[in-house]
Amino acid sequence: MGQEVALFLVRRAGQALLALVAACSGPAAARVDPADYDAFFLWAGVKPPALLARAKVLYLLAGEVRRQGDFVSLRGIPRAAKAEVWLVVRTQRIDWDEGVMQVVLRELAKWQAGGSRIVGLQIDFDSSAKGLGDYAAFLKALKAKLPAGQKLSITGLMDWSANADPAALGLLRGVVDEVVVQSYQGRETIPGYEAYLAKLARVPVPHKVALVEGGEWREVPALKSDPLFRGYVVFLVNPK
Repeated sequence: MGQEVALFLVRRAGQALLALVAACSGPAAARVDPADYDAFFLWAGVKPPALLARAKVLYLLAGEVRRQGDFVSLRGIPRAAKAEVWLVVRTQRIDWDEGVMQVVLRELAKWQAGGSRIVGLQIDFDSSAKGLGDYAAFLKALKAKLPAGQKLSITGLMDWSANADPAALGLLRGVVDEVVVQSYQGRETIPGYEAYLAKLARVPVPHKVALVEGGEWREVPALKSDPLFRGYVVFLVNPK
Protein backbone atom coordinates (compact mmCIF):
# COMPACT_ATOMS: atom_id res chain seq x y z
CA MET A 1 0.00 0.00 0.00
CA GLY A 2 2.81 2.41 0.80
CA GLN A 3 4.32 1.96 -2.66
CA GLU A 4 0.96 2.61 -4.35
CA VAL A 5 0.49 5.81 -2.36
CA ALA A 6 3.98 6.96 -3.31
CA LEU A 7 3.30 6.35 -7.01
CA PHE A 8 0.00 8.20 -6.73
CA LEU A 9 1.71 11.21 -5.16
CA VAL A 10 4.41 11.22 -7.88
CA ARG A 11 1.74 11.20 -10.60
CA ARG A 12 -0.16 14.04 -8.90
CA ALA A 13 3.04 16.06 -8.58
CA GLY A 14 3.79 15.54 -12.25
CA GLN A 15 0.31 16.63 -13.26
CA ALA A 16 0.60 19.74 -11.09
CA LEU A 17 3.94 20.62 -12.68
CA LEU A 18 2.53 20.28 -16.21
CA ALA A 19 -0.43 22.47 -15.25
CA LEU A 20 1.93 25.12 -13.85
CA VAL A 21 4.03 25.12 -17.03
CA ALA A 22 0.92 25.48 -19.17
CA ALA A 23 -0.34 28.37 -17.05
CA CYS A 24 2.97 30.20 -17.24
CA SER A 25 3.26 29.79 -21.01
CA GLY A 26 -0.18 31.27 -21.63
CA PRO A 27 -2.78 29.92 -24.08
CA ALA A 28 -1.73 27.18 -26.43
CA ALA A 29 -0.50 28.27 -29.84
CA ALA A 30 -2.95 27.83 -32.70
CA ARG A 31 -2.49 27.76 -36.46
CA VAL A 32 -3.26 30.87 -38.51
CA ASP A 33 -6.57 30.44 -40.32
CA PRO A 34 -7.11 33.12 -43.02
CA ALA A 35 -10.85 32.90 -42.43
CA ASP A 36 -10.31 34.73 -39.13
CA TYR A 37 -8.75 37.80 -40.80
CA ASP A 38 -9.60 40.43 -43.43
CA ALA A 39 -6.20 41.69 -44.66
CA PHE A 40 -3.93 39.62 -46.88
CA PHE A 41 -0.66 39.46 -48.78
CA LEU A 42 -1.04 37.80 -52.20
CA TRP A 43 2.25 36.95 -53.89
CA ALA A 44 2.73 35.93 -57.53
CA GLY A 45 2.03 32.25 -58.09
CA VAL A 46 -0.37 31.93 -55.16
CA LYS A 47 -3.89 30.96 -56.18
CA PRO A 48 -6.36 33.55 -54.83
CA PRO A 49 -8.74 31.88 -52.36
CA ALA A 50 -12.47 32.59 -52.39
CA LEU A 51 -12.21 34.50 -49.10
CA LEU A 52 -10.50 37.39 -50.90
CA ALA A 53 -13.97 38.47 -52.02
CA ARG A 54 -14.61 39.78 -48.49
CA ALA A 55 -11.12 41.18 -47.89
CA LYS A 56 -10.87 44.73 -46.58
CA VAL A 57 -7.18 45.22 -47.42
CA LEU A 58 -5.01 43.51 -50.06
CA TYR A 59 -1.26 43.75 -50.50
CA LEU A 60 -0.58 42.54 -54.05
CA LEU A 61 2.92 41.83 -55.32
CA ALA A 62 3.20 43.81 -58.56
CA GLY A 63 6.82 43.08 -59.39
CA GLU A 64 10.44 42.94 -58.31
CA VAL A 65 13.50 45.13 -58.62
CA ARG A 66 16.25 42.54 -58.94
CA ARG A 67 19.96 42.68 -58.22
CA GLN A 68 20.69 43.66 -61.82
CA GLY A 69 18.63 46.82 -61.20
CA ASP A 70 15.71 46.13 -63.53
CA PHE A 71 12.02 46.01 -62.63
CA VAL A 72 10.22 42.77 -63.52
CA SER A 73 6.42 42.92 -63.61
CA LEU A 74 4.68 39.90 -62.03
CA ARG A 75 1.01 40.89 -62.11
CA GLY A 76 -1.49 42.64 -64.34
CA ILE A 77 -3.72 45.49 -63.22
CA PRO A 78 -5.99 44.20 -60.41
CA ARG A 79 -9.76 44.41 -60.36
CA ALA A 80 -10.64 44.64 -56.68
CA ALA A 81 -14.14 45.99 -56.22
CA LYS A 82 -14.24 46.45 -52.44
CA ALA A 83 -10.83 46.12 -50.83
CA GLU A 84 -8.22 48.80 -50.32
CA VAL A 85 -5.21 47.77 -52.43
CA TRP A 86 -1.49 48.28 -51.90
CA LEU A 87 0.86 47.84 -54.85
CA VAL A 88 3.84 45.90 -53.49
CA VAL A 89 7.32 45.98 -54.98
CA ARG A 90 9.80 43.42 -53.71
CA THR A 91 13.32 44.83 -54.08
CA GLN A 92 16.78 43.35 -53.67
CA ARG A 93 18.46 46.75 -53.75
CA ILE A 94 17.66 50.34 -52.79
CA ASP A 95 20.02 52.24 -55.08
CA TRP A 96 17.35 52.64 -57.76
CA ASP A 97 18.26 54.71 -60.78
CA GLU A 98 15.77 57.21 -62.13
CA GLY A 99 14.64 54.80 -64.86
CA VAL A 100 13.53 52.15 -62.36
CA MET A 101 11.87 54.80 -60.20
CA GLN A 102 9.81 56.01 -63.16
CA VAL A 103 8.81 52.45 -64.16
CA VAL A 104 7.46 51.81 -60.66
CA LEU A 105 5.60 55.13 -60.62
CA ARG A 106 4.06 54.38 -64.04
CA GLU A 107 2.94 50.99 -62.74
CA LEU A 108 1.27 52.71 -59.79
CA ALA A 109 -0.48 55.14 -62.15
CA LYS A 110 -1.81 52.23 -64.23
CA TRP A 111 -3.21 50.56 -61.14
CA GLN A 112 -4.85 53.82 -60.06
CA ALA A 113 -6.47 54.16 -63.49
CA GLY A 114 -7.72 50.58 -63.33
CA GLY A 115 -10.58 51.40 -61.00
CA SER A 116 -9.46 49.71 -57.79
CA ARG A 117 -9.09 51.61 -54.51
CA ILE A 118 -5.31 52.01 -54.58
CA VAL A 119 -4.00 53.15 -51.20
CA GLY A 120 -0.38 53.46 -52.19
CA LEU A 121 2.95 51.71 -52.65
CA GLN A 122 4.56 49.17 -50.35
CA ILE A 123 8.28 48.37 -50.48
CA ASP A 124 9.30 44.88 -49.41
CA PHE A 125 13.02 45.01 -48.54
CA ASP A 126 14.89 43.13 -45.83
CA SER A 127 16.85 45.99 -44.34
CA SER A 128 19.04 45.07 -41.40
CA ALA A 129 18.65 47.05 -38.19
CA LYS A 130 22.06 48.63 -38.85
CA GLY A 131 21.07 49.61 -42.38
CA LEU A 132 17.95 51.56 -41.43
CA GLY A 133 19.62 54.95 -41.95
CA ASP A 134 20.33 54.27 -45.63
CA TYR A 135 16.93 52.66 -46.05
CA ALA A 136 15.15 55.69 -44.57
CA ALA A 137 17.02 58.01 -46.97
CA PHE A 138 15.86 55.90 -49.94
CA LEU A 139 12.29 55.89 -48.66
CA LYS A 140 12.27 59.65 -48.13
CA ALA A 141 13.31 60.21 -51.75
CA LEU A 142 10.68 57.76 -52.95
CA LYS A 143 7.92 59.30 -50.85
CA ALA A 144 8.64 62.71 -52.38
CA LYS A 145 7.89 61.29 -55.84
CA LEU A 146 4.59 59.58 -55.04
CA PRO A 147 1.42 61.12 -56.46
CA ALA A 148 -0.61 63.25 -54.08
CA GLY A 149 -2.77 61.17 -51.78
CA GLN A 150 -0.76 57.97 -52.19
CA LYS A 151 0.74 56.44 -49.04
CA LEU A 152 4.00 54.59 -48.49
CA SER A 153 4.14 51.30 -46.61
CA ILE A 154 7.10 49.02 -45.93
CA THR A 155 7.61 45.53 -44.60
CA GLY A 156 9.89 45.22 -41.58
CA LEU A 157 11.85 42.60 -39.69
CA MET A 158 11.10 41.71 -36.08
CA ASP A 159 14.78 42.32 -35.35
CA TRP A 160 14.15 46.06 -35.63
CA SER A 161 12.05 46.11 -32.47
CA ALA A 162 14.87 44.63 -30.39
CA ASN A 163 18.11 45.79 -31.98
CA ALA A 164 17.58 48.96 -34.02
CA ASP A 165 18.93 52.29 -32.76
CA PRO A 166 15.96 54.44 -31.65
CA ALA A 167 17.38 57.33 -33.68
CA ALA A 168 17.40 55.16 -36.82
CA LEU A 169 13.83 54.04 -36.19
CA GLY A 170 12.89 57.68 -35.71
CA LEU A 171 13.97 58.42 -39.28
CA LEU A 172 10.94 56.46 -40.50
CA ARG A 173 8.54 58.83 -38.74
CA GLY A 174 6.94 61.19 -41.22
CA VAL A 175 8.27 59.17 -44.16
CA VAL A 176 6.37 55.88 -44.07
CA ASP A 177 2.71 55.60 -43.23
CA GLU A 178 2.99 52.08 -41.82
CA VAL A 179 5.34 49.16 -41.22
CA VAL A 180 4.11 45.58 -41.62
CA VAL A 181 6.41 43.43 -39.51
CA GLN A 182 7.00 39.89 -40.75
CA SER A 183 6.78 37.17 -38.10
CA TYR A 184 7.60 34.28 -40.42
CA GLN A 185 10.17 32.86 -42.80
CA GLY A 186 8.93 30.70 -45.64
CA ARG A 187 5.88 28.83 -44.36
CA GLU A 188 6.86 28.82 -40.68
CA THR A 189 6.55 31.31 -37.84
CA ILE A 190 9.96 32.41 -36.55
CA PRO A 191 10.67 30.87 -33.11
CA GLY A 192 10.77 33.39 -30.28
CA TYR A 193 8.44 35.84 -32.03
CA GLU A 194 6.71 36.66 -28.74
CA ALA A 195 9.82 38.34 -27.29
CA TYR A 196 10.37 40.46 -30.41
CA LEU A 197 6.74 41.54 -30.78
CA ALA A 198 6.53 42.45 -27.10
CA LYS A 199 8.91 45.32 -27.98
CA LEU A 200 7.16 46.40 -31.16
CA ALA A 201 6.03 49.67 -29.56
CA ARG A 202 9.63 50.87 -30.10
CA VAL A 203 8.78 51.28 -33.80
CA PRO A 204 7.44 54.90 -33.81
CA VAL A 205 5.05 54.64 -36.78
CA PRO A 206 1.78 52.72 -37.18
CA HIS A 207 2.55 49.02 -37.49
CA LYS A 208 0.87 45.74 -38.29
CA VAL A 209 2.02 42.16 -37.84
CA ALA A 210 2.17 39.78 -40.79
CA LEU A 211 1.31 36.15 -40.04
CA VAL A 212 1.83 33.22 -42.40
CA GLU A 213 -1.15 31.04 -43.28
CA GLY A 214 -0.95 27.83 -41.28
CA GLY A 215 1.86 29.13 -39.09
CA GLU A 216 1.95 28.93 -35.32
CA TRP A 217 0.46 31.91 -33.53
CA ARG A 218 -0.14 32.79 -29.90
CA GLU A 219 -1.52 36.23 -29.06
CA VAL A 220 1.14 38.63 -27.72
CA PRO A 221 -0.42 40.58 -24.80
CA ALA A 222 1.77 43.66 -25.31
CA LEU A 223 0.16 44.32 -28.71
CA LYS A 224 -3.19 45.06 -27.07
CA SER A 225 -1.75 48.05 -25.22
CA ASP A 226 0.42 49.29 -28.10
CA PRO A 227 -1.18 52.55 -29.33
CA LEU A 228 0.37 52.22 -32.80
CA PHE A 229 -0.63 48.61 -33.43
CA ARG A 230 -3.05 48.38 -36.36
CA GLY A 231 -3.84 44.67 -36.66
CA TYR A 232 -2.74 41.68 -38.71
CA VAL A 233 -2.07 40.76 -42.33
CA VAL A 234 -2.03 37.10 -43.42
CA PHE A 235 0.53 35.96 -45.99
CA LEU A 236 -1.33 33.43 -48.14
CA VAL A 237 0.33 30.26 -49.42
CA ASN A 238 -0.67 27.47 -51.76
CA PRO A 239 -1.69 24.16 -50.19
CA LYS A 240 1.19 21.70 -49.82
